[in-house]
Amino acid sequence: MYTDLSEDQLRDHRGVVSDPGDFDDFWAGTLAEARAAGWPVRIEPVTTGLTSIDVFDVTFAGFAGHPVRAWLRVPRGADTALPTLVQYVGYGGGRGHPLENLLWASAGFAHLQMDTRGQGSGWSRGATGDPGVAGPEVPGVMTRGIADPHTYYYRRLITDAVRAVDAVRGLPMVDPTRVAVFGQSQGGGLALAAGALAPGVRAVVALVPFLCDIPRSVVVTDARPFREIRDYLAVHRGAEDQVFTTLAYVDGVNFARRCQRPARYSVALMDDIVPPSGVYAAVNAHAGPTELAVWRYNGHEAGGIDDDEAALRFLRGHLVDDAEMVRPVGADPVVAR
Repeated sequence: MYTDLSEDQLRDHRGVVSDPGDFDDFWAGTLAEARAAGWPVRIEPVTTGLTSIDVFDVTFAGFAGHPVRAWLRVPRGADTALPTLVQYVGYGGGRGHPLENLLWASAGFAHLQMDTRGQGSGWSRGATGDPGVAGPEVPGVMTRGIADPHTYYYRRLITDAVRAVDAVRGLPMVDPTRVAVFGQSQGGGLALAAGALAPGVRAVVALVPFLCDIPRSVVVTDARPFREIRDYLAVHRGAEDQVFTTLAYVDGVNFARRCQRPARYSVALMDDIVPPSGVYAAVNAHAGPTELAVWRYNGHEAGGIDDDEAALRFLRGHLVDDAEMVRPVGADPVVAR
């Protein structure tokens, strides 16, 4: 059932998140520090038994030079630099198993699936720890280091997301001029951030993106992960101003305001995990052209395989020559802006 604004109200929703005056300097300084701590990407082939896809175990330097793991999947025998997709994972998940998530390489892309520091034990496995600053926190990562934007968990994770783009663009099988970012839920929020911050990104796919219009989202859903922030504030009663100051530096609406790349979003109007108003706030703030798929009768699963099919068409349109394009057939409830 619907638990947020009506669809008519959603179309005009602009969000309530503030835009910190030093937002751009904060992220420029963070990324400069991370790049200064960088080191060469490590890449090792993985034996999988697959006959059409090669898989590599990748390790790159993320926030503060911390090692971050990823899988790289490419079509076997590809002898040209490939259009490339960097994918980020939903909350609680990690990069998973090397035999999972074969769609993008099967479609002809180089596909880097980034691990998620300190997660990867919820619904898919991970291999990257989080050595950053913690402190008092609600179980989960939403409130880890939340007392200060410099110590906040998502500063580290968003930096990893940008550095994943840096890393993949230097690999020999990748065309550095044809790179897009993709994610669903938490991964969609990371894709918006990387689209705003990472050089060389051509297009963004953000499916039901998390971390958008956070001050409103916290009070219109009872579901985790946003519930973690509410639970924290229920105990730390005097911390509201500081918490929402910190969260403004990672809010997807503020990244959308700075993202000039073409983007494809999806929203599910019965989503009780990512409130639809947060997605619309990001779409309405987005600085570049957007497409929005509206799923009126779905929850957080959104369009499922239909979202993937439409994303494939969108990414081919932005990363692949017209002569190479394959246009899937199917209904696609999209509003373009």
